[in-house]
Parts: sequence; C-alpha cells; structure tokens
Amino acid sequence: MNRAVLQWISGPVLRGRTVDPFQVYEAVLVGDRKLLGEVIQIHQDHIVVQVYEDTTGLRPGASVEGTGAPLSATLGPHLLGRIFDGLLRPLVTTQARVQPGMRTAIDLQVSFTPLSSVSDSLVGGARLGSVRRAGAREQSVLLPPGVSGTVREMRVAGEADAGSVLCRIETRDGVQHEVGLTQRWPVRMPRPVRRRLPPDRPLLTGQRILDTLFPVARGGRAALPGGFGTGKTVLQQTLAKWCNADVVVYVGCGERGNEMAEVLQELPELDDPRTGRRLLERTVIIANTSNMPVAAREASINTGVTVAEYFRDQGLHVALMADSTSRWAEALREISGRLGELPAEGGYPAYLSSRLAEFYERAGRVETLDGLEGSLTLIGAVSPPGGDFSEPVTKHTERYVRCMWSLDPERAHARMYPAIHPLASYSEDVGSLRDWWEAEGSGRWTEDRRRLLALLEEQARLVRMARIIGKDALPERQQLVLLAADLINDGFLRQSALSPVDAHCSPKRQAVMLRLIVRFSELAAEALDAGVALSAVAELEVLAKLQRMSEELGEDLDGLEALGRELDEAFARLGNEVARAS
Repeated sequence: MNRAVLQWISGPVLRGRTVDPFQVYEAVLVGDRKLLGEVIQIHQDHIVVQVYEDTTGLRPGASVEGTGAPLSATLGPHLLGRIFDGLLRPLVTTQARVQPGMRTAIDLQVSFTPLSSVSDSLVGGARLGSVRRAGAREQSVLLPPGVSGTVREMRVAGEADAGSVLCRIETRDGVQHEVGLTQRWPVRMPRPVRRRLPPDRPLLTGQRILDTLFPVARGGRAALPGGFGTGKTVLQQTLAKWCNADVVVYVGCGERGNEMAEVLQELPELDDPRTGRRLLERTVIIANTSNMPVAAREASINTGVTVAEYFRDQGLHVALMADSTSRWAEALREISGRLGELPAEGGYPAYLSSRLAEFYERAGRVETLDGLEGSLTLIGAVSPPGGDFSEPVTKHTERYVRCMWSLDPERAHARMYPAIHPLASYSEDVGSLRDWWEAEGSGRWTEDRRRLLALLEEQARLVRMARIIGKDALPERQQLVLLAADLINDGFLRQSALSPVDAHCSPKRQAVMLRLIVRFSELAAEALDAGVALSAVAELEVLAKLQRMSEELGEDLDGLEALGRELDEAFARLGNEVARAS
C-alpha cells in the first residue's frame, strides 16, 4: 500500500509528502477516519488530494493511504429504489446523516435466475442471470466488461445476497474470476459499448411544449437553464414521473437542503403511472445538498452518470436528471481557487468546458456489449446567477447539448407553466425525429409545428408594436395573429403538473391538439379574407372549447375529433352568413 504524510490542508484540498508513488485519480483514505479522497495532482515529492468528506479535525502528520485503484462506484441490484449520497452511501431515512469515513455494508437479498450454464463461452457485458428484489423491478446481472471466458460454475436458481458467488469464469490464460451480484467501476471512465446507434426515437416527456416543439431523442442531451423560481426542480420531477424511460436517475447536486428534503419526501411517495406502483421502484436518487462537502458535488455527478450507464448496459432506456450542473461548476471553481490555479471567465477554471463535455458525451443510444439496445438521456438543469444566460456555465453547456429548454421568469410570473420560452429554446433533434412524429401526426407534424412557431414569433413582434399604438389600432389580420397566439399559449403550451387530467399528454393527443389549433388559425384567416369580422371569430363558442380542451377532454381522442368537426361547421356557418348578407 502506497503512503503519504499530510503536510498542508485548506478545506477539501490537501497536500501530502509522498513515501511511495501514487497515480493520478487514485482513490486514497485520509487520516484515522479513512476519509475518501482522490489524487488530482502529482509533483516530484508530494501529491495534491481533494477529499470528498468533511475534513474538520485533520492536521499535518495524518496518513494518506493509496488504494491502488481509481475512485469507483459499486454497481448492482441494490441501487434501484433507494436513496444515496454523492459517494453512493445509502441514506436510510431523510433524517439520516452520513458520518465522515462511514462505510455501509451493502444490504442485498434477491431471487436469482441463471441465464447461462456451465461450459458457455461469455464475453464482457453478457447477462449471467436476472434478479428480483423487493421494492424494485427485475434486473439483469452482468459479467463485468473486460472479463471473458468459459463458465466453470454457475449458481442454481434461488436466493442470493451481496456476498454470493454467482459463477466462476475461466479465461483463456486459465485464470478464474469469481462474479457476484455487484461490480466496481471507475466513475470517471465511460462504460464500453459495442457501437452507437442513431438517435431516431424520442424520449417522450408528456409535456406538449417539449415533445411537440423541442423534442429530445432517446440518448440525447438537453439543458434546462433558468433563474430562481422559474420551475426547474418541479419540471425535472415531472419529467422523472412521466418520461418513457425504464429507469430514472435523479442527482440533486448542491441544491438547497429544504428543496432536496422536499424531493426526498415527495418523490418516493409518487405513483408510477406506467405500473401503478411506487415511482421509486424504478428510480435511483443521489442527494448532495449545498451544506455537504463541496468536493462531493463533482463526485455526485460522475457517480450518477456511472450508475445510469450500468442500467443502460442491461438494455434499458435511462434518463438522468442533474439538478443542477451550475452547483457542480461552482464546486470546481472553489477547488480550483484553493489550488491556486489561474481563473478563466467568471472565475471558473479553464477546464470547465472540457469537464462539461466529458459529462454530456456519456449520453447516447447504443448497442450494448450483449447486443441489446439501451440509451442514456442526460437532462441537466443550469442555474445562471440572476438569470443571465451569457454566463460561462450556460454558454459552455449550450455547446454540448442538442436541446435547450430555456425557462423564462416572465412566463413563470404569469403562471404559464412549464415556463419554457418558445422563442428562446431550440432542439437539434427535430430532424432525426421527424419521421416518427410524422407517423403520429398523420403527415402534418412538421408543417403544423412550423406554423405554430411562426405565429408565436409574429406575436412577439406585434406585441411590441401594440404597446406603442394600441392593440385596437392594428389591422384585423394582425389582431388575428394575437388571438391565435393566445390560443396557443392557453390551450396548448400551458400544462399544469398538478392536474389529474392534463399532467401528461400522449403523442396522439398532442398531434390532434396541434392540428386543431393550426386549423383554427387557417380557417380564421380564410374567414377574414371572405369578409367575416374578427369580432365574430372571437365570439365563436368553439374558440372557448379549444382553450379548455386540454382540461375538459383530456385523452378523449374521439372528443377531440368531434371538436374538430365542430370547428369546421362553425366557420362554415360564418361563411354562409356572410354570403347571405352580401
């Protein structure tokens, strides 16, 4: 075991005089309490370590012991349905406090069913069997990547625990490996896959403004920037509940303790609309509040994405919600300052951009080593100070994501939730998802979506003009644009996360609602050209029904189709009245 002696310490950063050689990113144990740390710099005769636990009480002369391995996470069936801290230590209750140096034994009792037998030849990443644990969905047990060979022993079906040996693999060199329920993996190293697949299937969120206007692909990358009070946390919880992912990993990174406590209390109590059971059964929560050691924020992000990759390798579709990456970047800035590194823009270290790239590049839709399809979608919240989207974290994040869901304080203050600004947001996944959505929208999705965004853009221009000359002074055609845009905002984009009817919207329903609103704008424009007064259009009873259709009709597709027929009939009557009058 390599050793060093602590010479200097500042918060989570320490320097130690080396007795034996160390490696960069090697995990170390510091002091009598065996605090977990990581080597981040190596000089001629000393090392620099960042410690992921509270360093209160450490002093020069304390021992620093190397483990000979990089900082790693223990992956296995014990993760799903539970709550952990940033170092993947279980939090038994929301009131539990993990003491510095605390190491908790893995509590794991499962029912094991083998999928391989003696003499089978297996490669790394292959499925050895399936397990089921109380309070969690069925999972696969994987052969660790890099371990290949012939099965010499295989455990029979039955109960197993954390210490059980499931099988013995003999490599070509004659070396035997014992494989259990869990495996260790370095958190900074992406897990290998056979190949990457094109992201041509959407991650459905059930939120109309996201799925219809700014969709994200399975295996895609999205950012959710917004200032205080714009609804980032609520929206991420909504996405965790309603997205069509098999597993959700929620990372609370450096958030305020009261907000994280609310998540820990409410999320485990939510019902899963897909199964009718508890949502926590397919969720892993990693909680790291702002009063926890600052260096652990970085560990929580890397740990979370490693856990997500483990479930992806089982052939599952995984969504990771990181709330928020700004707090993680602030941790990098603080540690960089203690190291005396030259600050870059905003005081952040010069390597902020590369660290963000490393995180978001671990997303993707892939073919696993076992030949299955899996995906990992990353959704990172960004908390720019003062809502300034030009600050470094937001700007660098924008370079590495394909979807930007920008939250707007004005829409939030107007209770227009989700408060995503439709003109400040974008999605580069639209092109790859076009065929899928065209099939859902009967071939009209692309055209209708473009028309919707054009109306909203025209509304933004006309609102500025109306503030100067007054709305009534605008030509009727321009007033119609404002009327249609109000219908879009109230009848389509507004969606309450607390509504029992409208919290989730299926793709079929979204396509029908989109077609109805675009159809209204088309028919209204034709009516004005035919001589119908705008006031007559605004007084149509069907307009009020369109504004309320999300709450009153819900998933009643037949009712929405009937509303479409009523819309056509209402404008036909208006046209007939004008014809008779002339």
